[in-house]
Amino acid sequence: MALPLNPPVQPMLANAVDRIPTDADLVFEPKWDGFRCLVFRDGDEVVLQSRSGKPLNRYFPEAEAALRRTLPPRIVVDGELVVAKDDKLDFDALSERIHPAASRVKLLAEQMPASFVAFDVLAVGDDVLLEQPGTKRRATLEGLITPGDSLYLTPATTDAAVALQWFELFEGAGLDGIIGKPGAGEYTPGKRSMIKVKHARTADCVVAGLRWHKDTEPGTAVGSLLLGLHDDDAVLHHIGVVGSFKAAERRALAEELAGLITTDDHPWLVEPDGRRLPGEINRWRGKHADWVALRPERVLEISYTQTEGAAPARLRHNGQFRRWRPDREPSSCRYDQLDQPARYDVESVLRGEVRPGKGVR
Repeated sequence: MALPLNPPVQPMLANAVDRIPTDADLVFEPKWDGFRCLVFRDGDEVVLQSRSGKPLNRYFPEAEAALRRTLPPRIVVDGELVVAKDDKLDFDALSERIHPAASRVKLLAEQMPASFVAFDVLAVGDDVLLEQPGTKRRATLEGLITPGDSLYLTPATTDAAVALQWFELFEGAGLDGIIGKPGAGEYTPGKRSMIKVKHARTADCVVAGLRWHKDTEPGTAVGSLLLGLHDDDAVLHHIGVVGSFKAAERRALAEELAGLITTDDHPWLVEPDGRRLPGEINRWRGKHADWVALRPERVLEISYTQTEGAAPARLRHNGQFRRWRPDREPSSCRYDQLDQPARYDVESVLRGEVRPGKGVR
């Protein structure tokens, strides 16, 4: 490639904050729930680079072809690869594309093609734009990108009140929150110069299993606790884990929960019968993961950002421990406590039709 910036280039990153600032010079954008991707185009050569610097071309051949058709001939842009299904973003469908079999990738590319959402420009022609202010880079990007053919331009605003509306509204389309970029700031590869505000909720969950910490003798320190929720038929499904305990907490939990360890009469040690179980084989794991069953008698409260998958859903990310709930009966921990955002048509967001009320379902 003969571009002024060649891969790999680290993307600019963000620090998490609790709320959308109202007193800062920021350009706000929706936070897309996809794969971060830097695109380098030099004529017919197109490279899709992941956040970690690895090429993504073999997993998204349809996106490579579309961007070769739609982007200017010599450009470097920052954005997100996304897949939409049933009017919202589908991270599961996107993740399935990371597959070793080319035939599988080809089939998925035809069935559910990925789109690219552009939100920054790093270079055009022979010019590097990293030192230009964010508002100027945005204006340049708007002049270069013509949405269509699986290429989109993310909405942007400098109005914090509008950003708050987006934060509340777009979650129903599967978006992840709000990003804020310094309006006068440079593009700083690898540095956390932006802010991000993500959705957070709480839920009371049954503790029904554990995994021992990988760096200790089994039985001496807990690595993570396995969480469950009951569906409408009182079936207990595995929804995810909570971890990130301090070393002393891991040892204390191992001692505290030892009396609950069981090898029979446990809802996750029977035939699946449609329930979601821990340790199952999936696209990331080729064999069952070991875990230890606990009598489902304890309840704890977690904070979580969002769920994914068809019912019964699971946590999109690991939960964060908040407190034990000795006042809650395990049977009362049900799926109906999970907050479900109002549905919003993701195509309305992709097309920039972001007026309040537009796209709500």
